[in-house]
Amino acid sequence: MKIEKPIVVGIGELLWDMLPTGKRAGGAPINFVYHATQLGAEGYALSAVGKDELGTEILEELKKNHIDNLVTSVDYPTGTVNVSLVDGNPTYTIIEGVAWDHIPFTDKARDLVRHANAVCFGTLALRSDESRETIFKLLRSLPDRCMRFFDVNIRQHFYSKLLIAELLKEATVLKVNDEELVLLRSMFNLEGSDRDVCLWFLKRCNLDYVILTAGAEYSTIYSNKEESTIQTPKVKVADTVGAGDSFSGAFVYSILTGHTLAEAHRCAVETAAFVCTKSGAWPAYH
Repeated sequence: MKIEKPIVVGIGELLWDMLPTGKRAGGAPINFVYHATQLGAEGYALSAVGKDELGTEILEELKKNHIDNLVTSVDYPTGTVNVSLVDGNPTYTIIEGVAWDHIPFTDKARDLVRHANAVCFGTLALRSDESRETIFKLLRSLPDRCMRFFDVNIRQHFYSKLLIAELLKEATVLKVNDEELVLLRSMFNLEGSDRDVCLWFLKRCNLDYVILTAGAEYSTIYSNKEESTIQTPKVKVADTVGAGDSFSGAFVYSILTGHTLAEAHRCAVETAAFVCTKSGAWPAYH
């Protein structure tokens, strides 16, 4: 498959990461879109913000970074996350009862995803009933050819085995980090090596790819035909906020534009390493 300018959509949390150095735009599915867009995709954010200054500012941030959006303004505050950093590694405190907990289902949103080449989603935005219902409706509107990228992205207590199992039914790609894999292994009562566990999900859930990232150590991508492992490059880390999302955005963009698994993996690793050398999830590429 080779698409000149793939349409990628991030569905879910759009928020401000409140870092010690100031606020930066973020939210995993939208981070994913930011990086795919920087590489050449046509990117869309599908979320909700408040009718407040933070909402206005984040919409301006999307526009400035050439990300189209179907972001609805709702009567809840724009999402924020308090981020503390220890040696560049973030700890997140995610504020509840915010705009992206109330993403409405609209005909425009359904029409957008029907044309998508890839959609990214995770567990976090499904913590509330309204957004959960909307996101499942949208996922069930996707065309068969669409890459459905499920980044588990486990945060705080906002997940369950049932939710993960339901989202896996909608996915064609699963991305986990090494810590999340430990959790999934215990949740699904799986034994054997990390490779065994990844291949179990690949086969059992009828996925095209399973992506395992292990921070500063390595990453491995499994498909039904091959697998690729690359050691993580050693770089001077500013912070790791959004690094996994940049990996995902670069991988998806590369696959959709006709690159091999090995080429797409290399692009993903190099993009994530670059993001680690910069502050925040949306560093400038030029």
